[in-house]
Order: sequence, then structure tokens, then C-alpha cells
Amino acid sequence: MTIAFEHHSPQAYVDPYAADPAETTWPAAAVGQDMDYLLPPPNPSERLSILIDPRDQRRLALHAVLTAAGIPPLPEDRDAIDQLSALPSSINTTLQRWLRHTS
Repeated sequence: MTIAFEHHSPQAYVDPYAADPAETTWPAAAVGQDMDYLLPPPNPSERLSILIDPRDQRRLALHAVLTAAGIPPLPEDRDAIDQLSALPSSINTTLQRWLRHTS
């Protein structure tokens, strides 16, 4: 069995768990290119138009503000963050503002 890190080419990639490894190799055009340009820039017309629930938006924003303030949330903090995200947006905005001023 071949593992991805056993390849001699530094840009070769094979998923050892794939049913057909030929389907999971890097495209030929990407191999050998500069590492900064493996993916094309995103096309705004191809964006998904999925709305995020306001509670989920507040939860994500709270995670980001906590992390930026040097308080990365731990897995056991999830319940507290979910409860805080359920509060009205004005309270959540105030909490985020307070956290931004700590950093």
C-alpha cells in the first residue's frame, strides 16, 4: 500500500483511503505550478445564496471575537456560547463590543 508521504515528488498527493486513488490525485495542471496559485480566485457569481440563521451568525461572531481577544473557546464552552447566542442581538452586540475593547 502506498501512503501519500512516501511519494518522491513533493507535490504528489494520493488519498490512501479512497476507493480509486486515481480520482483523488492532484490535477495535472496544478502539479508543478507555484504553490501560491493552486486555486483560482473565487468567482462571486458562483457563490451559494444560503442564508445563515441570525442565532448562528451571532454564535460565529462570538467565536471570532473571543478568539481575537485571546480567549479561544474550548469545546466545553459550546453550551455557554449557544446560550449567549440565543440572547437578543442588541445584547450580543454589546458583549462583542466589550470583548473587542479587552484586546
